[in-house]
Amino acid sequence: MSKIGSEEHVGRRLRFRDLQVFFAVVQSGSMAKAAIQLGLTQPAVSDIVAGLEHMFAVRLFDRNPKGVELTIYGRALLARGRAAFDELKQGIRDIEFLSDPTAGELKIGCPGSVAAGILPAAVEHFRRQFPRVVLHFDEVPAPSTEFPGLRDRKHDLVMARIAQPLIDEEDLNVEILFQDPLVVVADMHSQWVRRRKIDLAELLEASWILTAPDSWVYLSVAEAFQARGLAMPKIGLVAPSALLRINLLTTGPFVTALPSSVLRLNAIRYSLKVLPIELEIRGYPVAILTLKKRVLSPLVGFFIEHVREVAKSMAG
Repeated sequence: MSKIGSEEHVGRRLRFRDLQVFFAVVQSGSMAKAAIQLGLTQPAVSDIVAGLEHMFAVRLFDRNPKGVELTIYGRALLARGRAAFDELKQGIRDIEFLSDPTAGELKIGCPGSVAAGILPAAVEHFRRQFPRVVLHFDEVPAPSTEFPGLRDRKHDLVMARIAQPLIDEEDLNVEILFQDPLVVVADMHSQWVRRRKIDLAELLEASWILTAPDSWVYLSVAEAFQARGLAMPKIGLVAPSALLRINLLTTGPFVTALPSSVLRLNAIRYSLKVLPIELEIRGYPVAILTLKKRVLSPLVGFFIEHVREVAKSMAG
């Protein structure tokens, strides 16, 4: 290929659609998949990629039977172009918001325990003011120190449980909303609920529903029991999500540990009761995270304000 043309030449020819196709191919790893994602034909996607390569006079992708892989030139365009492409998208969203403040979309990452706690109340409040805004939710691990969805600009914000301190906060804004300790609960009809006082040692032989050993709930419970000089209690069922553990409580004489925020939303709905034991389970704080040096749409700010209002009641 010939030498890359001038910036002015590239600027005249480079289109928003070209970058949209480029990033879709990167994300999917295939021109065929990118075509389906964008609602185009595969030849149309191939032609746009070929046009970009001709414009820059370098090969951006290596083709192989399984799809495509970025070359060093493609990786350079991805690294520099991601922020520029995101700013263009944000500009379009700002214009849409200015023309119709009740419409738009937000992309939010959150773990299941946040989705079952603070998030529903925040969404309810937000949608009263912005009923036509489309909210997209993706599940993220909890607790976490890495948030690729933010750094890749897939998410506008993340509501997460964070392991403090974060490995790298240099490129993230981190706002702690409230501390969210765990409480030990059982179904309202459980034999444990009829007790006025339960010694912690008795729960060693109880049938617990907990998460996997590398999860934040398990680690928090283990830490609390160790602080009292006790071993880890007996685990009867292993279930990842808070709502699944809640539903499983009705199937037997089980106990589980839930974030206080999840209990506040679901105690009456699912007939749950906190057990009368003296045990402090630290848990992990809930935070809002956004990417520094990224201009966010006004809708993001409005959504965060609604989350803060709900968080005040959780903190109380």
